Amino acid sequence: MLLYAAYLFVLPKRFIGSLFDKIFSYFYFTLIFIIIYFSLLAEIPFWDEFGARFNFIAVDYLIYTYEVVENINQSYPLPLIAGVLILLIVLTFVVFKKLKVFRNTFTDKKPFASRAKYFLPLAAITVVLAMVLKNKQAEFSNNLIVNELGKNGAFSFVTAFKSNELDYQTFYPKVSDQEAYKTLKQNLIQNNQSYTSTQYDDISRLTKGENEQNPNIILIAIESFSADFLTAFGNKNNLTPNYDKMANESVFFTNLYSTGTRTVRGMEALTLCVPPTPGNSIVRRPNNQNLFSISTVLQSKKYQPYFIYGGDGYFDNMNNFFGGQGFDIVDRDRGNPLSDEIKTKRYAIEDKDVNFENAWGICDEDLYKQSIKYADKSSQENKPFFQFVMTTSNHKPYTFPNGKIDLPQGDRDAAVKYTDYALGQFIATAKTKPWFKNTVFLIVADHCASSAGKWEINIAKHHIPAIIYNLNHTPEKIDRLTSQIDLMPTLFGYLNWNYTTSLYGKDINQTKPGEERAFLGNYRTLGLLKNNVFTQIDDRKRVKQFNVTGADQSLSEVKSKNNNLVAETIAYYQTASERFKNGKMKQK
Repeated sequence: MLLYAAYLFVLPKRFIGSLFDKIFSYFYFTLIFIIIYFSLLAEIPFWDEFGARFNFIAVDYLIYTYEVVENINQSYPLPLIAGVLILLIVLTFVVFKKLKVFRNTFTDKKPFASRAKYFLPLAAITVVLAMVLKNKQAEFSNNLIVNELGKNGAFSFVTAFKSNELDYQTFYPKVSDQEAYKTLKQNLIQNNQSYTSTQYDDISRLTKGENEQNPNIILIAIESFSADFLTAFGNKNNLTPNYDKMANESVFFTNLYSTGTRTVRGMEALTLCVPPTPGNSIVRRPNNQNLFSISTVLQSKKYQPYFIYGGDGYFDNMNNFFGGQGFDIVDRDRGNPLSDEIKTKRYAIEDKDVNFENAWGICDEDLYKQSIKYADKSSQENKPFFQFVMTTSNHKPYTFPNGKIDLPQGDRDAAVKYTDYALGQFIATAKTKPWFKNTVFLIVADHCASSAGKWEINIAKHHIPAIIYNLNHTPEKIDRLTSQIDLMPTLFGYLNWNYTTSLYGKDINQTKPGEERAFLGNYRTLGLLKNNVFTQIDDRKRVKQFNVTGADQSLSEVKSKNNNLVAETIAYYQTASERFKNGKMKQK
């Protein structure tokens, strides 16, 4: 209202009702109605997907127009939506005309003094509201849905846009750095490790192993692959026969939790093995090159890491992140250049190698063919290889090649079943290759299919599966609580590697009973799950603790907090944020 009120306030009387005045007024109100009605229509699928008003995800998606516009075009009936939008605007103007809403607008030629009586109070109220109103004021309960219903979508969008970065020191509960690092180092150290320095903030540990194995490693991060898609966790629809079969032949993690709800969080957890720091994932932040990561360890063992992605890795800054850690990149390459600071190689996936493609990238079958191609290349050069393969077929719009499975396209279950089908085809092809016997596959979800639920962090919506397949080890189930950041250190443990680490992830097999923990977070809220107690901190410097009970992992807040768990939670998140901010995560 303020901008149009300002226009009415300063418009000279002789222009009131002129052609210019009418064109400007109708144009302005059309624009306003487009924003209002589009926001209304867009909030419905956004809520259905994320269980929230517009947030940082909506802001992030503005940057990557190709993927987002194509995804919307392939997922929703755009002509119908546009038609409804136009119809709503036309009907609004028809109603306004019948009510003679614009009659006074184009005839009343009040002097400036009279107009000020309307404009100045409106301006004052707007300024006061802009200063006083905060989205956080709607967050009065532990029930996320209730809090979100109390918000306004457009206001939430602007709030997210303004707070796209969150500084831990400013917004979160903290202790002294010395105290935080003391607690952290007590929790990180394992039986086969020793610290390499007595400096209080140096977390480098020497990890000892015997009889090292150095197989090729292919890490497959499956898009939105919730644990409850698997038969092992009660699914009755037989969506994942290949993964289920492989799980019985593998080291199978049955009590594993993702750190976040987006792909970049999964990538962060699997490569940096660090708790989810507040705000954007480190994958999307500036100055994220040359960090201590699994690539540091792998390259010390003479592996050449690859990042293989079926879309353009410009999306979510993935190419710059992986390239900055020394990964060679294989992607669709739609012409978005890498940063000049990236010195690794980039290989484009050519059109002739693509049989099916949607907004997010090539189908999983085509993607796995790229994995086979570069595995063959490395094998022929007698180089041990590591591949980080990121799939996309299990992402909306849930489309894939015809004739592969017995479910129709456009449905989540169908996408899951195709994803599993493609994985089965990949493993079958890999088995025909000479490098297969000496290759280990870590197959894990990046995050769950949905994060929406009652609580700020819904623990059950972070439960993901992971298997280590073709390992020279007896198949087993690991039922101990495991964090996504622990997977690669655990694999290094199975391979008996000697290496120096600054990772936060721990080998679950070297973790003392009762010391297992998992990190879960979203953009603003961070938590530690340990011994059926969930400790949660947020950007209002609040600390809450919940007992976790039942199959749905319901939360019930406790009044008397376990201060040791509070100290441990703060120590992990405070030091992780401080280390990235101050460059301590960089390789030495």
